[in-house]
Amino acid sequence: MTPTLQRTLLLVLAATGAYTGPWASIAPRSFYDSFPGLGRVWIAVDGPYNEHLIRDVGATYTALLVLSLLAAISLKPAVVATAGWTWLTFGTLHLSYHLPHLGDLDRTDQVLNVIALGGSFVLAALLVLPRRVRVAHS
Repeated sequence: MTPTLQRTLLLVLAATGAYTGPWASIAPRSFYDSFPGLGRVWIAVDGPYNEHLIRDVGATYTALLVLSLLAAISLKPAVVATAGWTWLTFGTLHLSYHLPHLGDLDRTDQVLNVIALGGSFVLAALLVLPRRVRVAHS
């Protein structure tokens, strides 16, 4: 994978963290009532408001944002791998919760939810796929 592609994947993941993290951290009630925005509501349909839980989600996404930016800036293999594995772990657990709990959403929101969560999972997986080692022929 090229450094440009790695950086692009990391910046898309960082954008996810930048959109979600600060919103949930700074305005948890607004996040609960209206995430993901544009008239869609994904959080409030899943149970009563819990400020602590919403702020923890914000903190998690903000931490993922910071890690993604550090990896995108440095592009050091260990930092990129750490960011990829961290997002993949989070994405696996997040997606595994939401897939069996889509019933409270309408069909459009079900599809958008799976695309959003599945997209983060796929981007993270791409960052951690084994790389082929090129052997120099002399």
